[in-house]
Amino acid sequence: MKLYDLEPSGNCYKIRLFASLLQIDLELEAVDFLDGAHKRSPVIDLNPWGQVPVLVDGDVVLRDSQAILVYLARQYGGHAWWPEGAAQQGEVMQWLSTAANEVQNGPGAARLVDKFSAPLNKPQALAVNEGILPLLESHLSQHNWLALGRPTIADIAVFPYVALAHEGGIDLSSYTAILTWFERIKSLDNYIPMSGI
Repeated sequence: MKLYDLEPSGNCYKIRLFASLLQIDLELEAVDFLDGAHKRSPVIDLNPWGQVPVLVDGDVVLRDSQAILVYLARQYGGHAWWPEGAAQQGEVMQWLSTAANEVQNGPGAARLVDKFSAPLNKPQALAVNEGILPLLESHLSQHNWLALGRPTIADIAVFPYVALAHEGGIDLSSYTAILTWFERIKSLDNYIPMSGI
């Protein structure tokens, strides 16, 4: 199984982390973004969006970190990480959507501006952040995990860019439930870190 990877990407880290939790051996293929490798073969052939991560598992080629998490969980992780029931899948899925929307466009975008000088709207990212972090804090003050009372791919999807929020100038010190949730994730068997977390 090969992952086209960018080390500082939180979306790529989700896949590296989850593969480690499942003890899946990944062949990492580093993609040189600064040199535009994501816009050339083989990446552009595998993903016309020209983005990473891209996962290749035999005949299966997938882009988008949330989709890859669902695939790995269903194919290799059993129902612990991706449940069987429709309502339970919906509960997990709503957090995958949060990861791709509010988290990506809030703390994720703020980090891109500060760390990588991305041409994004930092005030808008901070406004999104100010909406999502209190909701996440409220939820985690009442639940140990985001969905189903146990670790699922919901946690893996949301975790990286919230944990990296400080790299976008966002202070998490008052969000004690979120910080405690970070520690629960870090205590999972086979957890691996990334730079900044």
